[in-house]
Amino acid sequence: MSTRTAPPDAETSILCDVDLPLSLGVLRRGPGDPTYRATADGAIWRACLTPQGPASVRVRRLGERVELAAWGGGADWLVANGPAMIGARDDPGGFAQLVAGHPLLAEAHRRHARLRLVRTGLVVQSLIPAILEQRVTTIEAFRAWRRIVEHHGTPAPGPAPQELRVPPAPEVWALIPSWEWHRHGVDGKRSSTVMRAVRVAGGLERIGALTGEEAVQRLCTIPGIGIWTAAETAQRSHGHADALSVGDLHLSKHIGYALTGERDADDARMLELLEPFRPHRYRAARLILLTGPGQPRRTPRARIQDHRRH
Repeated sequence: MSTRTAPPDAETSILCDVDLPLSLGVLRRGPGDPTYRATADGAIWRACLTPQGPASVRVRRLGERVELAAWGGGADWLVANGPAMIGARDDPGGFAQLVAGHPLLAEAHRRHARLRLVRTGLVVQSLIPAILEQRVTTIEAFRAWRRIVEHHGTPAPGPAPQELRVPPAPEVWALIPSWEWHRHGVDGKRSSTVMRAVRVAGGLERIGALTGEEAVQRLCTIPGIGIWTAAETAQRSHGHADALSVGDLHLSKHIGYALTGERDADDARMLELLEPFRPHRYRAARLILLTGPGQPRRTPRARIQDHRRH
């Protein structure tokens, strides 16, 4: 039978009230991400390298239920972890009480009541794009991720969109030569950090079973990985509701302006403002980014550097 019409290798359906595009959207690294596709029929496709092998999963809402269908060697793993991956295991309990006295956040929570934090359980697939996003514009990082996955990834199993690709395995990342990193726009510092990470990929995947805070601490022991990268990873791999991206170029300014009207808030000020919302500071920040007023820009956008020329 053609793989274009092959039945799922594993499937399930879940009764849950989750806004799928909003919740799963954080897993897409740019509009051209080869590992993520939203199709015209309302389905969301992801290609993953699971502990049991490559797989693709189709997520779509059918009435009050969400259907997950998966293909490939990792299909059973993806379906077993599917509820957490789509945010159905996220517990925002207590958050409504924390924001009850704050009009902006209370309204944001009301408007996006179906937002859930996803937990993929896939640490390396969450970590490498975050490393590529260190100290560069998102356009540069998304472009590098897209080019490398398109060049070194493998076609997604099953009747997935033709352009969907499974990310490279750790041993493939480790063999990318320095000149090719430069060709894809990645400088030596970031490529070296990726190399260090993939050398301990097995251990990294095992921290998927730890708490989000423990995962952040473990990630920060790898040279080149700081709190920003660890938080960006744990937000996706662990659904870590308190993981703030401290060190982000724009986040503190956005949070400060939305909550107080102050311009140019720094990380210390952001942490002060979000402290009342612990242990949901990332959830609060996510809602503010979705609905809060952003600080008006008064300087030119950062120039995109061409690392291929260095």
